[in-house]
Amino acid sequence: MSHHTAIEPDYAQLTGGRPRSVMVLLVDDQIVIGEAVRRLLLDDPAIEFHYCSNPLEALDVARRVGPTVILQDLVMPQVGGLDLVRQYRADPVTHGIPIIVLSTKEEARIKSDAFLAGANDYLVKLPDRIELIARIRYHSAAFLSQIQRDEAYRALRKSQQELMEANFALQRLTNVDGLTGLSNRRYFDDYVETEWRQAVRMREPISLLMVDIDHFKQYNDTYGHLAGDEVLRRVARAVQDCFRRPRDLTVRMGGEEFVVVLPHTPADQLPMLAQRAVAAVEALGQPHRSSPVAEVVTISVGAACCTPAADDHPFALVEAADRALYEAKHQGRNRAALADSPKG
Repeated sequence: MSHHTAIEPDYAQLTGGRPRSVMVLLVDDQIVIGEAVRRLLLDDPAIEFHYCSNPLEALDVARRVGPTVILQDLVMPQVGGLDLVRQYRADPVTHGIPIIVLSTKEEARIKSDAFLAGANDYLVKLPDRIELIARIRYHSAAFLSQIQRDEAYRALRKSQQELMEANFALQRLTNVDGLTGLSNRRYFDDYVETEWRQAVRMREPISLLMVDIDHFKQYNDTYGHLAGDEVLRRVARAVQDCFRRPRDLTVRMGGEEFVVVLPHTPADQLPMLAQRAVAAVEALGQPHRSSPVAEVVTISVGAACCTPAADDHPFALVEAADRALYEAKHQGRNRAALADSPKG
């Protein structure tokens, strides 16, 4: 009879590579039965035999040994065999291990109770050697096959999850501006269409801010493109931080131009919201000695709003915001201008 070591069974590892041998755990308080079963299995080198004579230790032994089948005596002192079957089934480590109940009686009621408790099979002891080995092999093979199926399923689920995460990351890369981390023009086109349809459906206003960094070419010429990239990042953060409602979206359209989509935002709020962005960028205090507008980096903002009808198109709103941006620049920059209501 082999002794076990305190190792948590790892069926996944044991079923990988070469086929795993069958491992039997007999739980029976009678030493003579333990020896008799050991002798029945002795001539089969593919079967590893473990024996536990103390029913109070049975669950712990099963957890450590990791058998492919448990031979469980029915009548024992201190703990009943069926109680142990229920304990195996309730434990996350042993709940799937096949259990063959060994009984001295061939009674239908006792068999029924054993199967109700969670046993997989029932033998009257001592069984015939050929039948015992056949039952052990059958249940062990089914158990190990189930483990392999579970592992394959887990591996499949893991690879599907990794693929999904990779797809999400790829999709994010195609929708995000690499320099600023804001959404890009591609995402803007989809997003504004979605919010436009929502505004039509709900008959609610949708607003747009068109943002441009004042005299950005001169900034690049004076400080270099690396410094220019850093300004783009800082302005992007400053503008985005002004609009933090869940559906607000700040986008880098390209170059030094940004757009803010403001769903469910009426026209009377736009002057305050647009001015907030202007003030936030000026407050950065980023020096811009070649700007004729101010000693620091500033922005101009064009704001437009409409409550669209079904036959309107968001391009009209974009055009209106663009015209307002031109007006803000015409008025001297570092300011916001509000467009008239666009016609769809």
